[in-house]
Amino acid sequence: MIKKIFLAGCMLAVTAARAQNEPYVKEKDPQVLQKLEDWQDWKFGLMMHWGTYSQWGIVESWSICPEDEGWTQREPYGIPYYEYLQKYEALANTFNPVKFDPARWAAAAKKAGMKYMVFTTKHHDGFSMFDTKQTDYRITAPNVPFSKDPRADVTKEIFNAFRKEGVHIGAYFSKPDWHSQNYWWSYFPPKDRNPNYDLVKYADRWKAFQQFTYKQIEELMSGYGKIDILWLDGGWVRPRHMQTKESLSWSKTEPQNQDINMPAIAGMARRHQPGLIVVDRSVHGPYENYRTPEQSIPNKPLDYPWETCMTMANSWSYVPDDHYKSVNKIIHNLVDIVAKGGNYLLNIGPGPDGTWHEEAYRKLDSIGQWMNINGDAIYGTRSIAPYKDGKVCFTQKKDGSVYAIYLLQEGESLPAVIRFAGITPAKKAEITLLGEKQSLSWKQSGDAVEVKMPAAALKRAWKYAVALRIK
Repeated sequence: MIKKIFLAGCMLAVTAARAQNEPYVKEKDPQVLQKLEDWQDWKFGLMMHWGTYSQWGIVESWSICPEDEGWTQREPYGIPYYEYLQKYEALANTFNPVKFDPARWAAAAKKAGMKYMVFTTKHHDGFSMFDTKQTDYRITAPNVPFSKDPRADVTKEIFNAFRKEGVHIGAYFSKPDWHSQNYWWSYFPPKDRNPNYDLVKYADRWKAFQQFTYKQIEELMSGYGKIDILWLDGGWVRPRHMQTKESLSWSKTEPQNQDINMPAIAGMARRHQPGLIVVDRSVHGPYENYRTPEQSIPNKPLDYPWETCMTMANSWSYVPDDHYKSVNKIIHNLVDIVAKGGNYLLNIGPGPDGTWHEEAYRKLDSIGQWMNINGDAIYGTRSIAPYKDGKVCFTQKKDGSVYAIYLLQEGESLPAVIRFAGITPAKKAEITLLGEKQSLSWKQSGDAVEVKMPAAALKRAWKYAVALRIK
């Protein structure tokens, strides 16, 4: 027995190491490749985490998971787990976001320059924010007060509102479902985020969960209009041979073969939505069309499509009086990400009544004002070496035009001369400051380029960052 356990452990370690080093798998479908190319031009998107948990102003889903107790603390402290779970699931009985106004959200996102959005149609707790026929734990169920509202299928309303504004649509969907009897079977207590029963011994139960997941995703792909991205979360739901060091750390027991049958899901989804981008988060393989570093920005450009998903405030979900990042910080993040070849997916958590904090609208309005002037340096660009020199970040258009974006600190005035190294313009290159019309005077000074700002520009109150176009 000891030898058997030892060998299993060795095999698991080898499997984990192999998966951890697995390279990005490039998509072969030409329609998907074209959509990925388009997506890399969009650069800036909106994410929204919203569900019954918003009523308590707590972290989404995780408080019902018996792990990570420090950051998913149940309130009041000491409440028995099953009593808490009962109260949590009863939140569906009071969910009534009567001030829900997706048209205002969509207009604000468009004004801010966001080109795509990703909405949480279902998070790990299993509460469906769409009119699924596979479960009664959904926003359109009779016990949910908002089900009587003609806008009860909030996913459909949100997708339609954003599509009307020309914003591309992404559907977030959690592969794990902690409400489903075929994922967390009530016969056993849950131990962690993974299934709480033996998937081999009870193979029919796991097969039923595969079918449940397939059918829910098919409802989204076939009944909610044109969708550009299927954004799948819960990366621990994966085949055993694709486990990594990170995913192995998410299980308190020996990991099981949580094969959800991604070939069938992706094939079905793309039959309904040709060219669909599929993002099977953190599962490095053919269904991870782009990668999604969370709440972080890579130190350098990556050689595959990627997107930083990050909160505008501190929390993914709604928290009363949450602290929001400054506009300066958000724009600097955007410039840094884009200069490294990525996209920026910025999250806002709607509240229990269906509204955003007014602070979120103010931030988006200020971002939009900056994008109206400087968007050419962001959209449709790619990374160019050295991507950054000091306070200057570089981007490049497909026509060869290069942008040097100078990051202004809070309260900093436009400097009389912007200096950077690493990019050498042609001798007769024309350099302009976005927002100004005249060509700028510049010279080569050793290894650096020095660009003189016009007198008129120095009198203006610039904010956040300024962009130089080198043609």
